[in-house]
Amino acid sequence: MHGSNFLQARLIISALACAAVPALSIAADVPAKSSTNPPNNVQIERGHYLVTIAGCNNCHTPNYIAKGGKVPAKDFLTGDKLGWRGPWGTTYPTNLRLYFSEITDVQWIQVAKTIETSPPMPYFALNAMTRTDVLAIYEYIRSLGPAGEPAPKSITTDKEPPQPYVQFPMK
Repeated sequence: MHGSNFLQARLIISALACAAVPALSIAADVPAKSSTNPPNNVQIERGHYLVTIAGCNNCHTPNYIAKGGKVPAKDFLTGDKLGWRGPWGTTYPTNLRLYFSEITDVQWIQVAKTIETSPPMPYFALNAMTRTDVLAIYEYIRSLGPAGEPAPKSITTDKEPPQPYVQFPMK
């Protein structure tokens, strides 16, 4: 494949490894108290590794795929305006840095183990991660600090989203 066909194929393939996390809700019965342990550099490095191999940046970092991963770390996981449109509507990759700045580690574990989102987010892979790996991801993303703007809101199937977006078959 050449040119735009190659880029389109890479986008679709990477969509299988990452995607939009719609507005996440936290169960009311999950304690809001976080652990009192200071950040652990080994856990932060493990989280960075997991985020990288799981493909989180592919969708949650603007232009990450198009630039072959050569994006400044200051832009990592700040969400994107590239929509993912299919029979579920159009979803956008959440700004994980803002999201993680608003939840505790205990809340994140609950979300990671129970979340079911619209495609192309592979929530089932997140659900299958160990508690240790989920906490490492939390430590890493929290270490980056909040940055960027919230991602656009999801759009229902009856509305045409603004460009750019990746179109999946509607049936």
